[in-house]
Amino acid sequence: MSPSLRDLQLTSATGKGSQASEADAGEEERLLSSYDEENSGNLRRIQVSVTGMTCAACSTSVESALMSLNGVVKASVALLQNKADVTFDPALVKDQEIKNAIEDAGFDAEVLPEPSVSHSKPRGTLVGQFTIGGMTCAACVNSVEGILKKLPGVEKAVVALATSLGEIEYDPTVISKDDIINAIEDAGFEASFVQSNEQDKVVLAVTGVASEVDVQMLEGILCILKGVRRFYFDRTSKELEIHFDPELLGSRTLIDEIESSSYGKLKLLVKNPYTRMASKDLEESSKMFRLFTASLFLSVPVLFMRIICPHIPLLYSLLLWRCGPFQMGDWLKWGLVTVVQFVIGKRFYVAAGRALRNGSTNMDVLVALGTSASYFYSVCALLYGAITGFWSPTYFETSAMLITFVLFGKYLESLAKGKTSDAIKKLVELTPATAILLMKDKGGKVVREREIDSLLIQPGDILKVLPGAKVPADGLVVWGSSYVNESMVTGESAPVLKEVNSSVIGGTINLHGSLHIQANKVGSNTVLSQIISLVETAQMSKAPIQKFADFIASIFVPVVVTLALLTLLVWYFVGVLGGYPKEWLPEKGNYFVFSLMFAISVVVIACPCALGLATPTAVMVATGVGANNGVLIKGGDALEMAQKIKYVIFDKTGTLTQGKATVTTAKVFSGMDRGEFLTLIASAEASSEHPLAKAIVEYARHFHFFDEPSSTKDAQNHGQQSKSFGWLLDVSDFSALPGQGVQCFIGGKKMLVGNRKLMTENQITIPNHVETFVVELEESAKTGILVAYDNELIGVLGVADPLKREAAVVIEGLMKMGVNPVMVTGDNRRTAWAVAKEVGITDVRAEVMPAGKADVVRSFQKGGNVVAMVGDGINDSPALAAADVGMAIGAGTDIAIEAADYVLMRSSLEDVITAIDLSRKTFSRIRLNYVFAMAYNVIAIPVAAGIFFPWLKIKLPPWVAGACMALSSVSVVCSSLLLRRYRKPRLTTILEITVE
Repeated sequence: MSPSLRDLQLTSATGKGSQASEADAGEEERLLSSYDEENSGNLRRIQVSVTGMTCAACSTSVESALMSLNGVVKASVALLQNKADVTFDPALVKDQEIKNAIEDAGFDAEVLPEPSVSHSKPRGTLVGQFTIGGMTCAACVNSVEGILKKLPGVEKAVVALATSLGEIEYDPTVISKDDIINAIEDAGFEASFVQSNEQDKVVLAVTGVASEVDVQMLEGILCILKGVRRFYFDRTSKELEIHFDPELLGSRTLIDEIESSSYGKLKLLVKNPYTRMASKDLEESSKMFRLFTASLFLSVPVLFMRIICPHIPLLYSLLLWRCGPFQMGDWLKWGLVTVVQFVIGKRFYVAAGRALRNGSTNMDVLVALGTSASYFYSVCALLYGAITGFWSPTYFETSAMLITFVLFGKYLESLAKGKTSDAIKKLVELTPATAILLMKDKGGKVVREREIDSLLIQPGDILKVLPGAKVPADGLVVWGSSYVNESMVTGESAPVLKEVNSSVIGGTINLHGSLHIQANKVGSNTVLSQIISLVETAQMSKAPIQKFADFIASIFVPVVVTLALLTLLVWYFVGVLGGYPKEWLPEKGNYFVFSLMFAISVVVIACPCALGLATPTAVMVATGVGANNGVLIKGGDALEMAQKIKYVIFDKTGTLTQGKATVTTAKVFSGMDRGEFLTLIASAEASSEHPLAKAIVEYARHFHFFDEPSSTKDAQNHGQQSKSFGWLLDVSDFSALPGQGVQCFIGGKKMLVGNRKLMTENQITIPNHVETFVVELEESAKTGILVAYDNELIGVLGVADPLKREAAVVIEGLMKMGVNPVMVTGDNRRTAWAVAKEVGITDVRAEVMPAGKADVVRSFQKGGNVVAMVGDGINDSPALAAADVGMAIGAGTDIAIEAADYVLMRSSLEDVITAIDLSRKTFSRIRLNYVFAMAYNVIAIPVAAGIFFPWLKIKLPPWVAGACMALSSVSVVCSSLLLRRYRKPRLTTILEITVE
């Protein structure tokens, strides 16, 4: 399931709006790489054990001491692991000097021995995914990203709050995944490794390990197993991580060898990383619910004693009974709230501490400040009363209810955020758990069937798919016939007939007959895995609009704390100076307490979480909705650009047309026999890969053999043609001329098949009656192909590529949406304009060479226009990459799909409208989220500060403010979840677009 090295989604987001910055980044990477090539041989890297460090200040001190040494290039100190990682030039500084520098800083140091390396050199950088727990708002995300980007060997790091995931590109020769985890944990967050794009690693769950003897047996088996590079067995989780040589071992062979060598005592199961992530999400929600219920259980009695008990004489008299220096009620409140404050609420202090330690602030800082203020004031009020006899009111219930409501909000938030990632969970659920492997003998006869884990399927395996079962991997049908439901991948509801040589997609459902398929793509190479990776990476990406939220988050908490202090000072001094009557004060209260409650309410009601969640949750839902509708979105930046599209440029062949060219006319202008004419052309075109060439060969074969031409499967076409290729003539010196045609020699005479330019450059005269005939073909939306043999023009072929049935409706729909359609093609102008007229496009760029399509895109981008390109072929890739938004037809080539920002899985042009409409609705929702989050804080903070109290007597008690804060972020997430109700536009008529 891990993404492959070739997958585009494993690199940075492919936003086109930042090409300059990407170019700058590329230049920086080239400079760094050249530096490494020149100097890597001179540098050494060692690890030093450092003891005596107690806090972040200690680790910073050690780092400063190391970096002050001449020759030290990099120094990273892990506080919790008590280690320092130092990269240095041994010609300038020695190991002992590094050790002495640490000891001079006041710590004990010991240089650790360098580990022996028995594995092969890693291939370049790796992209790893890590779960990161404990993040509560955008400030936490910024803090974690900042920490990761400072680590030596980390090239890129993207952290997503909504999914609690981090995607990190790093150099395994400089830093390991354990170092990354340690760095995150040193910052006070929780971290665990999920997966990487390593193709030679597998994580297995091991059962049957009952003692140390079993562990030694497992290690002994692995040590002698040929192809195993290194391994690690976690005795706590019973997980085994193995790095192996894929040329010597496969994952299934590896498991079989271990199980057989242990005589069946050990059983191994491949761990699905997505399943592990889902269990962590469930665990987080369960943990929040437990904390909330525990806090509620302890807080309700405190609130009961404050509100209900004064009206029940017997109970109230018990609470007033003095026990030592305090009343029984005070003892009970103090005891219950202390547990809530420091046991259940410990997570807020821990999170606030790590934020402050990293020089940032977040929501946890506000919660810790607000609850601590009310708690410690109440404690001081009790102690002051015991000493002086003047008893001020206490606010223990405020602290308890604050924590309770915040935990309730966190629980609801975890549930809501869990729903936003349903798309990936649903896609993962499509992956079958097991597969039936057909074991064959040397003669090809099936000798037995074996059920295996679907994650252990290898290319070339023959698999049996029963009716109603999921197809376990991408492959070809080698036996059987059935209908397959592919709607979960393509969005197309109609079942598709699958026969021998038909391709099938893993995760789709076999409806009727049994099939035998040969797996050709497994693991991360399958269509479903790539869709999961695309959706996941899109949800990890950040839309440019989120920079606004990140900026607000960076200053939010300091501003709120400043406002709270101002609130306290203003209310206090105005009261002391007689600015408002004493009747406003609570019973037995004073000006300070009255002012403090306003200040606490300000601290607690402010919510940076709502701002931090406004964009990522909406992007997550939108990418999931898009995937369910057959539109794969590669990132938040793509969503943001798509809603601004001014021009959509369509490639003609295979995009506006069906890409199934057929010969409609064959006219001979010499005395040559028609069959001989077609044989010459087919012989010349047989070596070409162009779609028109295949159509010509098929037409000629049909003419000769009266065989119904197949139009369904390339594999069948190939099989049929191969049986009848004997009629083709021998060809020499064949060459394909891009934008012109082909030329070769047949029987020693020059053969030309192509357009006017090809004829003109070879001095072939085109008679007037031939030119007239070609013009008539072109004006009827057909491509005229001229044929010359032995320097004489001998005939013309007319080739038509039917338009997609929805093309004209989509063009009309785009214009009604305010988007201008453009067509670009390498075809001649008459054919291009004839096709454009049929679909309603008025702006056409014809006779454009493949490399020139990108120039057409750039010409429309002048003036700041946002331009989308829709294409399907390799020749469209430069234009797809150059466009602000590239949209690749799903049936197109892999290169075109990788270069695009959107993939239209159904290959339907209607999805162009869906992509634009979804992006517009998504960003309308994001803007609404920001308005809601900003309005909440703009309105709530002044109310909490008591600005309206002098006139309206409106005052928010701190515990009510806590309830409002808890629900604010949940409201934003629920607002994003409304996007799940999205229905794509339905093109009912050419003149009208209505939404289902």
